[in-house]
Amino acid sequence: MNPLTAPESPHVIVRRAAMNLLARREHSFHELLQKLVEKFPDLAVADLIVPVLHGLQDENLQSDQRFAQSYVRYRSSRGFGPLKIAAELYSRKLTKELLKSALYEMGPDWEFLCAEALQRKFKIITKPTADERLRWQRFLLQRGFDLEQIGSTIKRLQAIIINE
Repeated sequence: MNPLTAPESPHVIVRRAAMNLLARREHSFHELLQKLVEKFPDLAVADLIVPVLHGLQDENLQSDQRFAQSYVRYRSSRGFGPLKIAAELYSRKLTKELLKSALYEMGPDWEFLCAEALQRKFKIITKPTADERLRWQRFLLQRGFDLEQIGSTIKRLQAIIINE
């Protein structure tokens, strides 16, 4: 039988589909599993798809840690804070330890990003009124920064404005 005309095994087909998805961007294990189950509803999940994904993990082609770091880097560059990013990553079934590592141990300087997001949105020039500070806080809370980061950022910005 000619190997070029032989039908491919389901294992090869699933692996190729997974590799095509991973070539575009990093995916979490759960995300990849969902997409493959959706693409191949007739194939056995536990007997075929999951072992293929475990094989990709063993070869370090799929990594939840790499996915989390990439996602944190991308979302933080868009001005979002750790609480919002953690909520978004929670739906991708990553472990708490992995989230903590990606967000805080290996993550960006959240106070710097908090100040950057605030300055980008409000173009701060003068000392803020109480209403403006509340508006800043609401904006930063909505962006996913915690109260400690917000408080220290606003104090630091006020000190800079007063000293100028």
